[in-house]
Amino acid sequence: MNLDLTEDQVLVRDTVRELCRSEFAPHAAEWDAKGAVSDDAVKKLAENGFLGMAIPEEWGGVGYDARTTTMVIEEIARASAALAIMVAVHNSVGAYPIWRFGTDEQRRRLLPGLINRHLGAFSLSEAGCGSDAAALQSTAVRDGEHYVLNGAKNWVTSGLRAGAILTFVRTAKGDGGRGITAFVLEPGMPGLAIGKSEDKMGLRGSDTVELAFRDLRVPVGNRLGEEGDGYRLALAMLDSGRIGVAAQALGVMQAAFDEAARYAQQRHAFGGPIAKLQAIQFKLAEMERRVQASRLLIRRAAWLKDMNRPFTREASMAKLYTTEAATWVTHQAIQVHGGYGYVKEYAVERYYRDVRVMEIYEGTSEIQRLVIARSVLRDGVAV
Repeated sequence: MNLDLTEDQVLVRDTVRELCRSEFAPHAAEWDAKGAVSDDAVKKLAENGFLGMAIPEEWGGVGYDARTTTMVIEEIARASAALAIMVAVHNSVGAYPIWRFGTDEQRRRLLPGLINRHLGAFSLSEAGCGSDAAALQSTAVRDGEHYVLNGAKNWVTSGLRAGAILTFVRTAKGDGGRGITAFVLEPGMPGLAIGKSEDKMGLRGSDTVELAFRDLRVPVGNRLGEEGDGYRLALAMLDSGRIGVAAQALGVMQAAFDEAARYAQQRHAFGGPIAKLQAIQFKLAEMERRVQASRLLIRRAAWLKDMNRPFTREASMAKLYTTEAATWVTHQAIQVHGGYGYVKEYAVERYYRDVRVMEIYEGTSEIQRLVIARSVLRDGVAV
């Protein structure tokens, strides 16, 4: 595994870094305060190809590999975690499943909009089943050339602005994961109700909504895969999504570390900059260790995906370690700032709020430990 960036990856990194510096970072605090990322930011991402990262060029995307995609998400998260989650969800579990599992007709109909104009969303969780996705209760009943959907979903990222929503409902009763089927919903379908955005602790610029299906008629042509394939599709997509979440956490963690190191050299106490105090130096050293360890775990998982090798365990390890490390690093960044870290004038306050949920969505830390343990017990230690 070569950790050096290629010339193309350096070009992509520099492009997204400049875009973040000039267009996104100056507005991140405003998006947090107002509770909405601007439509213009999404438009700029589309113009630069960042809504088609996972889609091959022959279908209109840019065809980045997983390592390049995670690098882009990390850079965006350093500027705005809210924007980064929208990009990560779109590329990993929004647009990508339509290319990977869809028919050519579905690809031709849905991918151009998702690559060039609007975001995709992913809708799996329900009020009564979060981590236990196989227990979902929303239903779909075949009626001629349509399915009739009834039920409700929650925690849908980008649900207010999505051009396509991938959802999962039960088409067979009492059959666990085998009875779940995937559908692509489109805005304006009669019977699809989109709720208000949740008032969240962090990631406030990204909308998170509930969905309600009330005799929602979905054409058979919007079914993704065959009946009963949905649970398998969802799990496959979540593996990729977990690498994306880890990349988000890494970006925020890196930004928090940079702010802490900068502040420690500017803030004077006890006769000099606090960076000269051993207590602060130890914090910075440990923060850097966790940043670098996280980056290596993410690159390992992404490399395995690019090599078409199994990566479920590695994706869970990257997601588990990096999100917990990010919580710790952002906590310590506030500690380095002292009282100033607790006020919104300083970005570390926002970083701390933003990373907390990353230990929860796309599989909680507890679920990641189960995935890792079961993989070890089944397959042995990874080499």
